[in-house]
Amino acid sequence: MLELKHLSFSVPDGQGGKKEIIHDLDLRVEDKKLLVITGPNGSGKSTLAKLIAGIETPDGGQILLDGRDITHMSVTDRAKNGVAFAFQQPVRFKGIKVYDLLRIAAGKHITPSEACEYLSEVGLCARDYIQREMSGALSGGELKRIEIATVLARKSRLTVFDEPEAGIDLWSFQNLIRVFQSMRENIADSSMIIISHQERILSIADEIAVLSGGRIEKQGARDELFPQLVGTEAAQDVCAKLK
Repeated sequence: MLELKHLSFSVPDGQGGKKEIIHDLDLRVEDKKLLVITGPNGSGKSTLAKLIAGIETPDGGQILLDGRDITHMSVTDRAKNGVAFAFQQPVRFKGIKVYDLLRIAAGKHITPSEACEYLSEVGLCARDYIQREMSGALSGGELKRIEIATVLARKSRLTVFDEPEAGIDLWSFQNLIRVFQSMRENIADSSMIIISHQERILSIADEIAVLSGGRIEKQGARDELFPQLVGTEAAQDVCAKLK
């Protein structure tokens, strides 16, 4: 279980002061749950994702994973303790092949057939991808799905996806939705957090949390909150945004 208690985070405002992005935020993510965090643009969603992953350090408050305080752990130490983070724009590793990346993610030797299984789970034909380089020759949608394959290989305790729909076309987005649905159905002891305001992603959540003004405004079951959000800035139609 992930718990955020009284979390705060500020950035310099350019005038010698500070601008608060996250303010006294409380959040609880139960085991075996898919939580989607949404909210209007500028509400602090991506900042919150980076705080959970350890990319940013809070000014105050606590981050607890299974009761253990990880507030000041580095990104590397959090990864060792089971926290995985998927960026809005996946990193391109020139010279590294997909197979090598999957082996690094798994943290152990895996056979080509095992690597192929991870690629197949995200809808990629393994024989076409396993020896390809993580370079500019891959599309945004392909990179996104390969990144998710590395998450599967890592078998993390908690996975955070920051706006996975960013930079991909509608076809790739529809495939991502299928991958997330599969991950949700096969969730074991792990949990998932997806930062998004796309209706299709909100519709597959177990729970939804609405972030506004740097705080969690409301959190509850999908069936309760999703109907309230449809048509608002916190829930946008994917067809209107992705062409």
